[in-house]
Amino acid sequence: MSAIKFKTLDVRPLLAKGVEPYAEIRRRVDALTGETGLTIIAPFMPAPLIEKLKSEGFASRAERRPDGAWAVYFWRE
Repeated sequence: MSAIKFKTLDVRPLLAKGVEPYAEIRRRVDALTGETGLTIIAPFMPAPLIEKLKSEGFASRAERRPDGAWAVYFWRE
């Protein structure tokens, strides 16, 4: 994971507007290569997303941020 460059998508503004962020997450995940990963910032642990992407061959690591949000890192194994 150390050589992977992560791009970040903070979904909190989308959720605050009532927008379902899955389409944007999907677009970004589909563009990932072996050298890139995606960090999702969310106000809650996105367990269904983690399981969905795991079933597609993605590894993940989640951590609680000091502001109470979650940062979940996704990359292709």
